[in-house]
Amino acid sequence: MSIDATIIPTRKYRTLFISDVHLGSKAAQTDCLLDFLKHHDAETIILVGDIVDGWRLKRSWYWPQNCNDVVQKLLRKARKGARIIYVPGNHDEFLRDFPGSHFGGIEVASKTIHETADGKRYLVLHGDEFDVVVRHARLLAYLGDWAYDAAIAINWALNIVRRRIGMPYWSFSAWAKYRVKQAVNFMGEFQRVVAEEARRNNVDGVVCGHIHHAVIAEMDGITYINTGDWVESCTAIAETFDGEMKLLVWRDVMPAGAIAPTMPAKLTREIEAA
Repeated sequence: MSIDATIIPTRKYRTLFISDVHLGSKAAQTDCLLDFLKHHDAETIILVGDIVDGWRLKRSWYWPQNCNDVVQKLLRKARKGARIIYVPGNHDEFLRDFPGSHFGGIEVASKTIHETADGKRYLVLHGDEFDVVVRHARLLAYLGDWAYDAAIAINWALNIVRRRIGMPYWSFSAWAKYRVKQAVNFMGEFQRVVAEEARRNNVDGVVCGHIHHAVIAEMDGITYINTGDWVESCTAIAETFDGEMKLLVWRDVMPAGAIAPTMPAKLTREIEAA
């Protein structure tokens, strides 16, 4: 169920950055993304990898109508004049064989440099090339992917119970992911390495995805921006027409008595860049 357009008017931005949608995964929050795309427009939309989940589609085919709807929504925006750039990630790495290609008006690029309205330059890449597990231990990466799916399933079941007894939403999957990665200091190291890559490219900042942790942070003179994901947190990055970068969060509320991982009630809010 989509939000009434009279409640949330269409917001226009210079650029939108979206990553980690994982179309083809049962965990993909396609309803939320469709509502987001309905109420948010931009001159340029940059897809920062893992839009399609090729890993899961190889294991078992899952492509409901909502996945088609997301693709059609993006193609429609391209037809209406939006520039759409697709930077593939590790889950849709099959597209890395087609740099410079155009599909329905969508450009494919291994990475790109984005210049904001105020003249700042950002390196845009998915970020998996800086994940040691993905680069050097593909089996562990697949196992980790399976474990994250299991955590998402537990999360949905747990919050059905919590809502029925009047307790607020709590993310088991985010907690588990944070605790594990905190133990190995993975997240902080990933951010540091990606920021260093931006420095080597002589840019002001970097926009990436991959680790499903949305943030805008300053790291020794480099602006590190992560778009987050559309599996659970449902976040995107927006550039305003004066060049300001904002983190947009699309909140979902599990309805009481729900028996399926659907989240029909949506609420959006903006977090100003720190």
